[in-house]
Amino acid sequence: MNLNLDNILKRVEKPARYIGGELNSVKKEITEGLTRFCFAFPDTYEIGMSYLGMQILYHILNKEENVYCERVFCPGLDMEQILRNEHLPLFTLETKTPINTVDFLGFTLQYELSFTNVLNILDLGGIPLKKEDRDDSFPIIVAGGPCAYNPEPLADIVDIFLIGDGEEILVKLFNEYQASKNAGEDREDFYKRVVKLQGVYIPKYYQPVYDENGQICRVDKLYEEAPDRILRSIVADLNEIDFPVDPIVPFIETVHDRAVVETFRGCTRGCRFCQAGIIYRPVRERRMALIEELAKKQLENTGHDELSLLSLSTSDYSQFEELATSLMGMCKNSNVSLSLPSLRLDSFSFKVLEEIQGYKKSGLTFAPEAGSQRLRNVINKCITEENIYHSVEQALELGWKNIKLYFMNGLPTETQEDLDGIVQIASNIVELNKKINGKGRFNVTVSASNFVPKAHTPFQWMGQNTKEQFSEKHYYLKDKLRPVKGVTFNYHGTETSILEAVFARGDRRVSKVLIRAFELGCKFDGWTEHFKYDAWMKAFDETGVDKEFYTTRERSYDEILPWDIIDCGVTKEFLIRENEKAVKEETTQDCRKGCVGCGMNKNVTCEMEGIHG
Repeated sequence: MNLNLDNILKRVEKPARYIGGELNSVKKEITEGLTRFCFAFPDTYEIGMSYLGMQILYHILNKEENVYCERVFCPGLDMEQILRNEHLPLFTLETKTPINTVDFLGFTLQYELSFTNVLNILDLGGIPLKKEDRDDSFPIIVAGGPCAYNPEPLADIVDIFLIGDGEEILVKLFNEYQASKNAGEDREDFYKRVVKLQGVYIPKYYQPVYDENGQICRVDKLYEEAPDRILRSIVADLNEIDFPVDPIVPFIETVHDRAVVETFRGCTRGCRFCQAGIIYRPVRERRMALIEELAKKQLENTGHDELSLLSLSTSDYSQFEELATSLMGMCKNSNVSLSLPSLRLDSFSFKVLEEIQGYKKSGLTFAPEAGSQRLRNVINKCITEENIYHSVEQALELGWKNIKLYFMNGLPTETQEDLDGIVQIASNIVELNKKINGKGRFNVTVSASNFVPKAHTPFQWMGQNTKEQFSEKHYYLKDKLRPVKGVTFNYHGTETSILEAVFARGDRRVSKVLIRAFELGCKFDGWTEHFKYDAWMKAFDETGVDKEFYTTRERSYDEILPWDIIDCGVTKEFLIRENEKAVKEETTQDCRKGCVGCGMNKNVTCEMEGIHG
């Protein structure tokens, strides 16, 4: 490819997004037997390079002698314009290879509103959007990540979905590809080889059939040996999986510019709206000594001045107090700051926060999610107002001046009393501060997101609020909170939440809307300044797809759901039981106190089951 990169880079705002060659990036000799995989993150470089999953898979794949993992990101609008004007294909960072010439192009699907960016990357690479329009000269398009647990909206675009943990399944996939090539097989033979691997879903072997109401009445299998359902790939022991101690260090500042170690995967708390709490089960912990070793080596190999621990709930780590104490000592000696997100705010956590934040106390975040105990029981968020006020009181006494409260609007069974409860909690915290600290500077920020029903959760059958209902709730809270001095209110955009819900529970028919919206100029939909709601509405109108069919409509338990083809390891019977308990306002215990019967332990050992029982 004749790519005058120097000339191009002089004309773009952030050239370091496109040059590659960062510390710890990998260069390999391009040989004939090499399988070339391009990891595509469907957003900008700064966001993609902050994603730990990319660093893990880049590290694991490039340790394989016969695999070369390279990277590509969504270019900025300035770079995209140059590529289009000069008819240049999007290229990999490592070797500047056009992405339409690699063997595999793999997308991570972290967020439904990144789907148009998937199409933009394909289009910029000169790759037809629909798989039926691609022949074997194009790369095999692969996708994984949380949004792949409902793969159907992208089933006409993606060739192979990888469901679950990627560390082992990607290596298996490429081993099979090399064996298939060595055997002189064609692409169809390769698909038939890998369709039987755990975690591999190949949509072309399944055909959904719809009834007169638009619901799926059956799914026809088009290849007899394809599995009836696809069980996700599960890494049973994180201690046996390689973790990068020499991650790539970008030349420019990224969203999360720090060393990161994953302490454990999964969550045992069972919030009923939370997809991550289901699809990452069971909890699998790394050994404390290994976490310490990984952290030490990462800091040595990168020069980062901040270390962060990654998990869904940091203080749920079984040896959290010992680990936090050890890492605080290590970081202090190395003059490195320590970040511990997602802490449960008990007395030990405050002791830790006092030590790591000292005089620079940033905001403290609490996530009650709902304004009343009744609604917190519905969603199985097992904290009480007493827990909240007790923690806030400790924070105020220790000198915190900013408290952030996260709530969700539109949760199933939500009433006006629940909204009033949000106002009451914020007001009570303001009063609590006056009582403890008098009248000084103090702020409570109340943030409200919108409930989006997600696949594989107990609320997957529930309807979403309408746009009007969401707006009514936002304005009600705005009016009620305005007179409360010291309270700031923020809420999430309604239009994006509705679109997110369409693709979170969509079927194959919504891909028509996606492609048409992209043709109408939609991309970077998760960015407020780029989101084009009118263009999306035009796409729905032109394709004849009814968005309310996917958003506000409640499903029955016996309806075949588009994502039923995927087995996340948790049984549908458990999700139904949880949905029923939600309606009765009953809670379910954390499975660290004893097994709750979700079905996960039929597939893998649940190490944390009953440890606090």
